[in-house]
Amino acid sequence: MKIASPQLLNELTDLTKQHLSYIQQLKALPDQALTQKADATSWSALECIEHLNRYGHFYLPEISKRIAETKTDAAPVFKSGWLGNYFANSMLPKEKLNNMKTFAAMNPLNSPIDRAVIDTFMLQLQTMLDLLQQCRSVNLNTIKTSISISSLIKLKLGDTLRVVIYHNERHVKQIARAIQ
Repeated sequence: MKIASPQLLNELTDLTKQHLSYIQQLKALPDQALTQKADATSWSALECIEHLNRYGHFYLPEISKRIAETKTDAAPVFKSGWLGNYFANSMLPKEKLNNMKTFAAMNPLNSPIDRAVIDTFMLQLQTMLDLLQQCRSVNLNTIKTSISISSLIKLKLGDTLRVVIYHNERHVKQIARAIQ
């Protein structure tokens, strides 16, 4: 995938703003709607949000650190790496959602969770918006970030942003299904 860097950042910013707007609306829902599950192995809306928070606890500091350490200038075009493009595209929700296995540490099923996870996620989304703004002045191609599954694998910053935000998109759709 090859795209103008500002266009990519605009698209990711728009998606993140949509996620923030949607999550803010959840605060008005009763607890019953936020904790209901289709079955014993499904996640509730709050469990989906907690799952996203757990990933945010890894990725937001990692992205922030890499941006702070760089001495690069923005590149006009972002060219995805093959692995980063694969990971990002695998996160996008499909018509018939492909189930993915979740690492145990990231699986919130039956964890003690309350509405506070909503506020945490809203803060994480706001942090992501701030990071996306900072990314406008750095090179999305040359900055590399670790990923949550292995510190040995590094992705281009542009791909990491896509992975995290597309992962959010995937679970925002799952939240919408959980509260119906």
